[in-house]
Amino acid sequence: MDAQGRGRADDIDPADQWVLNPNTGEYELRLPPSGAQSGVPRPRRGAPSAATRTRSAPGRDRAAPGRERDAPRREREPSGPDVPGPRRRRSEPPEPLPGRRRGRGGKPPKKSKAKKILLWTGGTMALVLVAVSGAAYAYLKHLEGNVQTEDVGGSAKDGFSKDEAFNLLIIGTDKRTGAGNTGYGDKNSVGHADTNILLHVSKDRTNATALSIPRDLIVNIPECRSKQPDGTEKIIQGTDSVRFNTSLGQDDRNPGCTMDTVKAVTGITVDHFMMADFNAVKTLTTAVGGVEVCLAKNVDDANSHLKLSAGKHVIEGEQALAFVRTRHSFGNAGDLDRIKVQQQFIGSLVRKMSSSDTLTSPTKLYKLAEAATKALTVDTGIGSVSTLKDMALELKKVPPKNITFTTVPVIDNPAEKVHATVVVNPTTAKPVFDAIKNDVSFSAVKQKAKKEKAAETARLKGSRSAASDIRVDIYNGGAEAGSAQETLNWLQNDEGVLKSSQLGNADAPLSKTTLEYSPDQADQARKLADLMGLSGSALKPGTSEKNSQGLPAIVLTLGKDFKGAGVPLTAPTKAPDVEKSTADKTVCAK
Repeated sequence: MDAQGRGRADDIDPADQWVLNPNTGEYELRLPPSGAQSGVPRPRRGAPSAATRTRSAPGRDRAAPGRERDAPRREREPSGPDVPGPRRRRSEPPEPLPGRRRGRGGKPPKKSKAKKILLWTGGTMALVLVAVSGAAYAYLKHLEGNVQTEDVGGSAKDGFSKDEAFNLLIIGTDKRTGAGNTGYGDKNSVGHADTNILLHVSKDRTNATALSIPRDLIVNIPECRSKQPDGTEKIIQGTDSVRFNTSLGQDDRNPGCTMDTVKAVTGITVDHFMMADFNAVKTLTTAVGGVEVCLAKNVDDANSHLKLSAGKHVIEGEQALAFVRTRHSFGNAGDLDRIKVQQQFIGSLVRKMSSSDTLTSPTKLYKLAEAATKALTVDTGIGSVSTLKDMALELKKVPPKNITFTTVPVIDNPAEKVHATVVVNPTTAKPVFDAIKNDVSFSAVKQKAKKEKAAETARLKGSRSAASDIRVDIYNGGAEAGSAQETLNWLQNDEGVLKSSQLGNADAPLSKTTLEYSPDQADQARKLADLMGLSGSALKPGTSEKNSQGLPAIVLTLGKDFKGAGVPLTAPTKAPDVEKSTADKTVCAK
C-alpha cells in the first residue's frame, strides 16, 4: 500500500468481503450497502457518473425492447460522488466515514504492527480464496465427470425448478457390478427395477412422501421410447400383466419406461429419476462412517449372509448391503416386509447424512460427494453437479420428522393360487395417489392459516347466477389435449352454459385448475365452481377479460389436475390413514 493510499475511507481489504454461505457451502462476495465503505473507487468530482453517461449515450432515448414507449418514468436522481449520505449545511464540516478515525490535524494515525500483520494476512487470504475458488471449480468439474446421465426424452423434465413441488423416482437395480456382488440379485440380470421409491417433495418444502412400489406388483407397462447408442429412438411395445420390475432392463427398456409405468399405475407424473446399483449402498454407508440400524431379534440369514444380534448396530459396506437385501429373516419373508426394512434403513441414512457429525467433517463430505456422484445415473435434466446440489438443498429444507415412508396399497393377486405377486388395492390406493398428486402431506405439518382458509371458504358463499348467464373463456393450462373443447361441449350441451368459448392453450402451464373473475362476476364464478366441482382455493378474484364480442368473461384455465368434463375437482385436504414411518424415528426390524 503506498503512502497516498493510507487512511483512505474507501480502502477495504478484499478478503473481508468474502463470506461463507452455510446454505451452499460456498464463499460469496458481500458488498457493503450503498453509501457505506466500498472497495470500488468513487468517481472524480465533476466526472460524469455511470447513470449520466448512460442517459447521454447516443440512441439510449429509444424504448427498450419489451417495454412500453410511454411507460411512466421516475424523476432522474442526482449522480456522482455527492449522492450518498444525508444533506448537510455548508457551514458544517463533513463527518468522518465510519470505521476511520483521524488524528490531530486531520492526519490518519499510524497503523500498529499488529494491524499491519492483519492487513498482510488479509491480503494473503484473498489470494488463498482465489486459489481455493479455482481448486473448487476444478473439483466441481471432476465431480461432473463422475455423474452418469441417460437421455429419456420426454419422460423427464428438461430442468429443475426450486419453486415447485417435484417427484423423483429412485431406482435400485439388481444388476451385479463391481467386486463382491456375486451373492446378490439375479446372476444374468440386465438390471431390473428391484427397489423403487417415488419421492414427492412438497412445494413449500415442509414435507416429503417416499412411496415404495413393490417390484412384484402386477402392472401394464405402456409403450415407451428408448434412445439407442447411435442416437436413434427405439419404440418398445407395451406389455400387460407383468411384474413392475420388468419396466427396466427387459426388452431394452430404460428408466424412462419405468417413469412412464409409474404414471400409468398412479396417475402421478414423475419429473426426474436417480438410479443406482448394489455398490451405492456400500459406498455411501462407508462414506458417512456407517449407519445405525436396529433389530428386534437375532438374525442369521443363509441367503444374504447377514449375521447380527438383537439391538442396535452401526453397519457399512458389505454388511449394509446384506441388511437391505435380507428378505427371509424379516416378517413373512416376502418383498413387502423387506420394503419396510429398507425404508427404516433409508431413514437412518438420511439422519446420518444430515447430522452435524457428517456436515462438519470435510473428510466425510469429500467421501460422500465422491461416492454419491460415482454411484448415480440420472436423467439429463438434472445431470449437472450444480443442479444436483440445488435439488439436495431443497430436500434438506424438509425436516426428517416430516419425511414419511409408505407403500403402494396392494392385495394378493387374485389370479394366483400360490401367491407370489400383488396388485394395486382398488379401494385404498387411489386416495394415496390423489393425496400425492395434490401435494397433501402424510405427516402432521402446520396447516394453512385460519385467515387464509376462511377467505377461501368465503368465496363460495353468496348468490349464484343462472347457468345461462355465465360468460366464460376456457383455456387448457396443462390438462390432456382436447380437454378445453371437451369441457366446452359439456358446459353447452349438458349444463346450459351457452355463453362459453374455447380459446386453446394458456400462456403457461398450471398444476391446478383456476377460475379468475372480477368482483361483479362473483355470482357467475360461484355457479361455475358448483358445476365444475371446484374448491374455494381455485377461485381467484381479481380481473376478467374481454371475449371476442368485447364483453367481460370469467377465465377458466384447466390445470394438470383436470380429470375430465363433469368430474369434480375438489382436491383432498387430508391424507388417508396408511401404514407409515418417518425418517426421524428408529424402528427395529422384526
